[in-house]
Amino acid sequence: MKVLHRSEELLTTTGLAFVVFYVWILIYSTAMSRASLWSFSQLKTNPPSATHEQHGPDCGHWAQVRVAAYKRALAVRIGAPLAVLSIPRLGLDVPVFEGTEEVVLDRGAGRIAGTAQIGEQGNIGIAAHRDGFFRGLKGIRQGDRIELAQMRRRFTYTVDHIAIVDPSDTTALQARARPSLTLVTCYPFYFVGGAPQRFIVQATLTKTE
Repeated sequence: MKVLHRSEELLTTTGLAFVVFYVWILIYSTAMSRASLWSFSQLKTNPPSATHEQHGPDCGHWAQVRVAAYKRALAVRIGAPLAVLSIPRLGLDVPVFEGTEEVVLDRGAGRIAGTAQIGEQGNIGIAAHRDGFFRGLKGIRQGDRIELAQMRRRFTYTVDHIAIVDPSDTTALQARARPSLTLVTCYPFYFVGGAPQRFIVQATLTKTE
């Protein structure tokens, strides 16, 4: 009987331990999820310009249709951003999400499927709308610094090539000799209707922090 009683106590204690552990995991996961989202919102607490205000991006130079699409997209859950892309000289800051679906590009920039993941070796392709977040790319220059900031890592790239290509030309997304980043948007920037070309910015990784 004593052995049976002790076995029952052991099983009860073990069961309680599992329950406590499970509850702790739920609390920890929720807290870390909220902390991650908050940290991303704080990545640019001191931006080089007023591109990102407390209430969202500066849409003053955007097309009105893009402003409306951005506001609608805010109501759609698409997950946390992979990183924040910044071009300090242009005052450009944009969250980078996974994929290039329309709702993603209405909310920010998107990593192009088939290109390298952020932090991996290879060529990372990122796209955004020319009349929205990437409007500022019209002023990009060779030698400009581009940053990709994640929770624990920051990658710095230097622009070394700018080109205008046909939509069917995807050679810019191929792997290069060194880890690199390629930004893609439509061109011309102020074309009315569907823009016929693509504006390409390529940059090489120069520093990892």
